[in-house]
Amino acid sequence: MRAAVLREVDQPFVVEDVELAAPGAGEVEVRISAAGVCHSDWNVVSGATTNPLPAVLGHEGAGVVVAVGDGVETVAEGDHVVLSWLPACGRCYYCAQGRHVLCDVAMEDMFRGTLPGGALRLSQNGDPVYHYSYLSAFAESCIVPAGCCVRVRDDAPFEVAALVGCAVMTGYGAAVNRARVEPGSVVAIFGAGGVGLSAVMGARLAGAEAVVAIDPVEFKRQTALELGATHALDPASDDVVSALRDLTEGRGADAALDTAGVPGIVAQAYASVRRGGTVVAVGLPAEGLTADLPASDLPREEKIVTGSFYGSCNPQVDMPRVLDLYMEGKLPLDRLVTRTYALEQINEAFAAMNSGEVARAVITP
Repeated sequence: MRAAVLREVDQPFVVEDVELAAPGAGEVEVRISAAGVCHSDWNVVSGATTNPLPAVLGHEGAGVVVAVGDGVETVAEGDHVVLSWLPACGRCYYCAQGRHVLCDVAMEDMFRGTLPGGALRLSQNGDPVYHYSYLSAFAESCIVPAGCCVRVRDDAPFEVAALVGCAVMTGYGAAVNRARVEPGSVVAIFGAGGVGLSAVMGARLAGAEAVVAIDPVEFKRQTALELGATHALDPASDDVVSALRDLTEGRGADAALDTAGVPGIVAQAYASVRRGGTVVAVGLPAEGLTADLPASDLPREEKIVTGSFYGSCNPQVDMPRVLDLYMEGKLPLDRLVTRTYALEQINEAFAAMNSGEVARAVITP
C-alpha cells in the first residue's frame, strides 16, 4: 500500500510503498478514508516528540473496517469507524471510575512506535517501519487495536468523522466535560486552531453567553467568530486580561482554556478568570516546561486549575454522540475542514497548517 513515511527528523514525508501485515489477534484493518493533519504529528517531524523512525504518522482518522483478527467482536467488516488513539482497557482503576483517558495501560507502548504488546505490522523490504499513536493514518490502510475503533453512523462524512478522533473531541470535551461550561457563562479560549475552534463550538452549545477567542492569526480569529465566538482578540496587540475584565464588570471569565500549550498562556489564563473560576490546560507544551502561578493567590482566590487530556472523554460513548450533534445541525464541524489534500500532497498540507492558513487540513488517501 501507499503511505507517507517520515525517515528523519526535519525532513519531508516521502510517499512510497510499504507492506502491511494482516491483523493479529485483537486487531483490525481499516481502510483510511480521511486523516486530519495535527500539530502533534509535526512535533515528531520537528523532534519535539520522539518516535522511532522510519514511521508512518497520523493519529486522527476515519475509515471502513476491511478485516478483523481473532477475538474481535466489537466491530465487523464494513463498519464505519473513527480511530481513537487511546484504546482504554476498561478494567483498570481509572477505567472503573469512568476516567478512560487516564487508563493505566492504554499508552504503555505508544512511544515505542509499536502496537500494544510490541507488535509491528508495517515493514518495507523486510525492514521495520514504526507506528505512531497506534494508528499510522497517513496511509491507504492501517492495522490498529480493536479498542481504537469507535463504530459510528454510516451517513457521517469521513472528513468530519476523522476530526472527531482528535481535535474535535479534545476541544469540545475540554469545554463540555472538563470546564463544564454553564449557560450564561463567559469563556476565554486561548488558541483557535482545530482544538480551540472545537472548544468554541462546545462552549456555545453548552450555553455560554460570551466566548472570547484569543489567537495571533487573523484567519483563525475570523473563523472563530464564524463558528460561534462572540469576541476575538489578538494577543499581540490587545490587553487580553483587561478586555475580559471589561466584559464581566471587572470579575474575569468564568472559565479559560489554554488550547495552545504555549509557555506563559496558563498564567495568562489564570489571570483572566474570576475568583472561583476554572482554568483548563489542554495544549501540550514541550517536556520540561513549567507553568508559573501566583502562590499567594492560589488559596485566596479558590480558582480551579486542571487539565484535560483527550477532552476527558470516553471515546466509545462521546465520539458517536458528537457526530450525532453534527448530523443534527447543532455543531458545524464541517467548517473546520478548510482544505483537503491527496496523500501525495502531505507536505503541502503541513505547510498550510504551520502557516496558519487552515483550521484543519485533511488528507484523503
